[in-house]
Amino acid sequence: MNSYLIMGLVFAILIISYLTFKLYHVNEQISFIKDVLEDIKAGNLNRRILVQNNDTTKQICYDINQIAMNSQSQLIHQRQSEQAYKRLMTSLSHDVKTPLASLIGYLEAVEKQIVIGEEKDEYVHVAFEKAQQLKQFVENLFEWVKLDSGEQVFHFEILDLNEVTRHIIADWVLVLENSQFEYEIHIPEKDCLLRIDVNAYTRILNNLLQNIVIHSKGDKMMLRVLEDQQRIKVIITDNGVGMTSDHLPHIFERLYQCDNSRLAKGDGLGLAITKELVNAHLGTITVNSTPNIGTEFIISLPKAL
Repeated sequence: MNSYLIMGLVFAILIISYLTFKLYHVNEQISFIKDVLEDIKAGNLNRRILVQNNDTTKQICYDINQIAMNSQSQLIHQRQSEQAYKRLMTSLSHDVKTPLASLIGYLEAVEKQIVIGEEKDEYVHVAFEKAQQLKQFVENLFEWVKLDSGEQVFHFEILDLNEVTRHIIADWVLVLENSQFEYEIHIPEKDCLLRIDVNAYTRILNNLLQNIVIHSKGDKMMLRVLEDQQRIKVIITDNGVGMTSDHLPHIFERLYQCDNSRLAKGDGLGLAITKELVNAHLGTITVNSTPNIGTEFIISLPKAL
């Protein structure tokens, strides 16, 4: 009987010792967790809690680490957004002030009768063109802001993309001819059903065609519509000055301009808007370009199921 009591006592002492050790270890962990939380609260989001698989507070530590990583990621994103916003404001200030100052200069010369006769008429014409450019820039800016904020409203319909494309291109034939452009259009006769917003799709093609006419410095344009079982590709190419490889990853960024390329005269918003509109159709747009040979834009859109 005494031996059983002794064994029970020893067993009880071992259990108490184990629980005391665990409690001490947990208290240490809680104290460490408290220090880490105070550090994170003070702004040090790099702090992490190292744990072992058998630690009682393992899940709590994992959760705290995840919260810290998420907060750090959000902070980095916020700082990047702030920097992008500052760059945007700087670019906008330049892009608005420069044509505005030029416009005021021409109008001031007319108002003060510094120029008269035919020269006055020429100044008024140039001022009108400057005003139109400024108006176009502001309209593009507002459209991009609506797209970027998700406020743009789309009206998608199941339509024949080939027919819609033919109607859009028909309006460009005279523009291309007046701009001394040769053109090739290859659109299949059969129906090709797609879920599209007509206005948005029209803007996509208009932006790309306008980019060719104004900036490519070429004299040939080709548009092709290709189809496979799941997707439709609209490919637009020109034989213009092209772009170097270091510019290609950035041309769809807002307000990006290539100083030595076809985009130098643009407002840096047209292609950014185009990409957002393609994204709204769950599609993709890519570009291939070789300096002094030409540029190819490829729009890939999913078929309507």
